[in-house]
Amino acid sequence: MVLLSGGLDSATCLAIAKKKYDPVCLCIDYGQRHRVELQRADDVARSMKVRDVRVVKLDLRAIGGSALTDDIAVPKGRKPKRMAKGIPVTYVPARNTIFLGLAVGLCEVVGAADVFIGVNAVDYSGYPDCRPEFIRAFEKVARLGTKAGVEGARLKVHAPLSGLTKGEIIRLGVKHGVDYTYTHSCYDPVNGLACGACDSCELRRRGFEAAGVKDPTRYA
Repeated sequence: MVLLSGGLDSATCLAIAKKKYDPVCLCIDYGQRHRVELQRADDVARSMKVRDVRVVKLDLRAIGGSALTDDIAVPKGRKPKRMAKGIPVTYVPARNTIFLGLAVGLCEVVGAADVFIGVNAVDYSGYPDCRPEFIRAFEKVARLGTKAGVEGARLKVHAPLSGLTKGEIIRLGVKHGVDYTYTHSCYDPVNGLACGACDSCELRRRGFEAAGVKDPTRYA
């Protein structure tokens, strides 16, 4: 089971999972501002010949509280050092807890025991639900709170990109054959194109520079 957002991290994670498994991909339509990522997720899955892609609709705009799901401006023009201070307004309350819960539920249905998620907390660690300690804690919850876990299935949550910089992730993805042309990272796209100024665009651009790989992103 791979949580696929359409971003470069989740695309890399999918490529890693495919080396060992025939994965099911789970994409979440949660009312995100950058909804174009759902089409990109489908493009990524097709490019890697994934046979089973599920899309779950879950409107987190009803909760709000994030620049990605509410009428809150997306920060622009920030440098990495500034990004590292505090939890940014692009944090979606409990998003990875919700997403992993859905993924584990689907695992029970399709008989999977491994969940892959492309979280990363090195370039900037403002999101509390991207930390390794959160992933390990959720894994315990999954084993305690599911029929599969109670019956002895060793549910495992894999975060293979944890501890890697964006440049290292991109180099790893290239090694695994990821075509980043299909991916989308921008939080505030303009007519489907990357804005080039939000935190995610800045980190993506710097990642390609650090990796020594040409950036295929189409910027507005």
